[in-house]
Amino acid sequence: MTEESRKLYLNGVQAASESRWEAAHAMFLAARALHPHYTIDGNLGACQLQLGRYRDAAENLARYVRGLKQDATSTAEERIRGEAGYAKARAQVGALLVQANVERAAVLVDGVQVGRTPLPDPVFVEPGKHAVTVECEGYATDEFTVEAAAGGEITREVTLRKPAERSPVLAPAPAPATGGDEEQPGSGPRRALLIGGAATAGAAAIAGVVFAVLSSTNAEDADEKEASLGAMGGPNACAAGRSVAECSSLRRLEKNAATFGNVSAWSFIGAGVAGVTTAIVWAVDSRAEERATLRVSPVVGAQEGGIVVVGTW
Repeated sequence: MTEESRKLYLNGVQAASESRWEAAHAMFLAARALHPHYTIDGNLGACQLQLGRYRDAAENLARYVRGLKQDATSTAEERIRGEAGYAKARAQVGALLVQANVERAAVLVDGVQVGRTPLPDPVFVEPGKHAVTVECEGYATDEFTVEAAAGGEITREVTLRKPAERSPVLAPAPAPATGGDEEQPGSGPRRALLIGGAATAGAAAIAGVVFAVLSSTNAEDADEKEASLGAMGGPNACAAGRSVAECSSLRRLEKNAATFGNVSAWSFIGAGVAGVTTAIVWAVDSRAEERATLRVSPVVGAQEGGIVVVGTW
């Protein structure tokens, strides 16, 4: 130990001999911060036993017992005394043994990291339910819940897996030729694309009708609201600051009518584009099949609308 660390350690031993456990605890913590050593862990664990901090005591005494086993100069009496203190703390808390197939995986208990695999000692927890997370960069996270009992031990082997990679989409194999440059039955215009194009044009047209109806409905409601306001306060009712809520509702209806009207127009334009494109493809003789996927979906919100076109050409 360094000189300052040794001084703090001896002061802690003196405080412990006088049963001043809180003072001794503070001295040992400060000594370990300057120079970690398993002997300090053992004295710190002994103080925590006296203070009823069993989880911390089990953690420190586990390190102390491990340090004694690795130290060839430790005596049998020290090892027996260390094992006895560890067993006393261990009886009050649960222990969790986490093993993973990946090294340096972070282990978290209730959101707090307690170490990385492989863990040298069990993870000690208070009795009750605890959420455990094992995570490592490049691997899918594993999460589970344990019910710890005082004096109990739970072993969990975790297998972290890499996220499944997306398989490439392979183009269908061309149909075998039966001779020469003659066209085969079923070849010619891109049948799948023709069907998809026709469906796209139809769906876009339907979307245009839906949005047109929504626009018309909001416009009619706006007209009725405007007439009602006119009857209540004249044509300048909104400008005069009267009926604020009604005027706000009128503006919202007018905005909705304009928005849905614009979306309806673009839907019809989209239907026209899809129809023309389908006609062009139909007119062009293709000698190779291609897989095409087209999907059109109208999107209607409280105050907005749109159309989503997804396809592969």
